[in-house]
Amino acid sequence: MSSAFRQRRSGQFRTLIILVVAIGALLIALVGMPGGGKSTVGRQLARRLDWSFVDADAVIEERLGESIRAFFEREGEEAFRLLEERVIDELTRDPQPRVIATGGGACLRDANRRALHERCTVVYLRSTPEELFRRLRHDTQRPLLQVGDPLSRLRDLFAVRDPLYRECAHFIVETGRPSVSTLVNMVLMQLELAGVVPAHLAHSPVEPPRR
Repeated sequence: MSSAFRQRRSGQFRTLIILVVAIGALLIALVGMPGGGKSTVGRQLARRLDWSFVDADAVIEERLGESIRAFFEREGEEAFRLLEERVIDELTRDPQPRVIATGGGACLRDANRRALHERCTVVYLRSTPEELFRRLRHDTQRPLLQVGDPLSRLRDLFAVRDPLYRECAHFIVETGRPSVSTLVNMVLMQLELAGVVPAHLAHSPVEPPRR
């Protein structure tokens, strides 16, 4: 590991610790492509931390009184993104310790990326288009994937969004094919290394930590 890399990582850890002190309570936000596991991992992560969990898309649907797909089809993407931006702003201003699962397109807007990066510790759950296609090929509830060639669509979305997720994130976790509990442990270990969460939370409650 180069000296420059160590210095960069050390600086990142100090920034995250300063962030925790500055906002008085830690917010962890998960970003990534549709089907990347943000909601599933987020719920288990919140349970391990004994924090609350909020799904930004669920908040939007509650306010709309209908599904995102129905609103998307009637009002269009721009109207949805405006509402999403307001919800992201509100969720990231709430000082209650919580884990936030964002929608797959939340990072498309500069305002959302700034709010998430500056107010939260952001973890990018990174999945390849091929992995996502395997998980989502039978999903009919995601508006942007209701096309003739969803794999090609996922590849196009990934090409645009991957750099934006990276810009927004403090940490990147490659999802691959691990179990949800393994992914949660991977996230917790990243946060423990940064000094953001206590060390004992980075280990599975079933498997003892390795000596």
